[in-house]
Amino acid sequence: MPTATPTSAPPAPPTAPKTVTVTDPALVKRAVKAAAVGNAMEWFDFGVYSYIAVTLGKVFFPSGNPTAQLLSTFGAFAAAFLVRPLGGMVFGPLGDRVGRQKVLALTMIMMAAGTFAIGLIPSYASIGVGAPLLLLAARLVQGFSTGGEYAGASTFIAEYAPDKRRGFLGSWLEFGTLAGYIGGAGLVTVTTALLSTEDLLSWGWRIPFLIAGPMGIVGLYLRMRLEETPAFAAEIEKAEAGRPKVPLRRMVTGQWRALLLCVGLVLVFNVTDYMLLSYMPSYLTSELAYDETHGLLVVLGVMTLMMVVQPFAGALTDRVGRRPVIAAGCAGFLLLSVPALLLIRQGGLLAIALGMGALGLLLVCFTAAMPATLPALFPTNVRYGSLSLGFNVSVSLFGGTTPLVVTALIGATGNMMTPAYYMMAAAVVGGVAVWFTTESAGHPLPGSAPSVEGRDRRGEAVPHRPRPRA
Repeated sequence: MPTATPTSAPPAPPTAPKTVTVTDPALVKRAVKAAAVGNAMEWFDFGVYSYIAVTLGKVFFPSGNPTAQLLSTFGAFAAAFLVRPLGGMVFGPLGDRVGRQKVLALTMIMMAAGTFAIGLIPSYASIGVGAPLLLLAARLVQGFSTGGEYAGASTFIAEYAPDKRRGFLGSWLEFGTLAGYIGGAGLVTVTTALLSTEDLLSWGWRIPFLIAGPMGIVGLYLRMRLEETPAFAAEIEKAEAGRPKVPLRRMVTGQWRALLLCVGLVLVFNVTDYMLLSYMPSYLTSELAYDETHGLLVVLGVMTLMMVVQPFAGALTDRVGRRPVIAAGCAGFLLLSVPALLLIRQGGLLAIALGMGALGLLLVCFTAAMPATLPALFPTNVRYGSLSLGFNVSVSLFGGTTPLVVTALIGATGNMMTPAYYMMAAAVVGGVAVWFTTESAGHPLPGSAPSVEGRDRRGEAVPHRPRPRA
């Protein structure tokens, strides 16, 4: 019997929805908004805590030594990061099992509750040692919940975004982070300017933390209205067809190379982030004796500049790739950290603004590229869990401890240039990591179908042809 030739077979149908995900622009916009707004709520607290650290040291850690007070305050700040990997180990695998949206709603509740509780804690003068212990407990709740926040939010946006716009849409996550920082810094600045020192120490410091309660409710509402990502929905279908769930150990042993790259990229991202946005206000005040209000205003201006540039830098990563942008940031911090800090140490407003502005623009190279780069390191079935582990281990060991370590190093060595050297070391590690990272711009996420935006005139999916991988 003659067999049919390939030309006698019926023509293949056009690309089907099973092989290409066609995104709904309205749904993508809502997903990005909810993730970014929720992330802003999460990081509002970190901004408040960092910018009011000097006052908190006096309220909860009475001592005649301002440096010791600051160390104690940043010690409680760093303690929250020590439990982040535990939160990542819980929330990450849970997000791969029950869904991204459910876990992100849960982390929102916990963070808002922890932040609100800080505003209710009595001072050391009222209850003694119980005050710093309660502060530590609230910080641990916050740290545990944050263990599932960034990885979940970046995964959520990445899995919703079309391949060719993932950098631009992902950049709005860090836009939300900056908005949260600005909200925290702005509120602390206004509170510090309007209240006397006595009122600030007595009750004024509580205001920013108490505001977190209603803000958390808004963030929770936005996240509860979201649907699951198309990529996770596809994984649910595979699981229902008999595909087993991936155990936690395989999220590590099966992804060791990607985890190492994640740790390196997150290290340079977060060391420079926390150095500039969390530590520098206290550095200006406690180490350089700069006016507290003016120092906060400078940092506020730098973050505003970063917000303006952020979406454009995100779009740039879609055009030229993530790797060149991240590499440019690493090179910039390696070459310009010392000159920038020397400008800041001049003490004049213009010099400080120029130095901080230069560091802020370099930081945008990371804030714009990382939300799209990090989720692309891992396949869909372990993305939330593996990214949570790698991200939080790196942040806990290197990022969140930056204010504490740098303050201690300055106290031990007396070298006021320590922040610059610390950022330079982080830039070297980040440069090595980005060298070994595969370019992901314009490509589907590993384990996911290609994602495109819109349909052609016949109503058929229009696939995007990505650039060759590096």
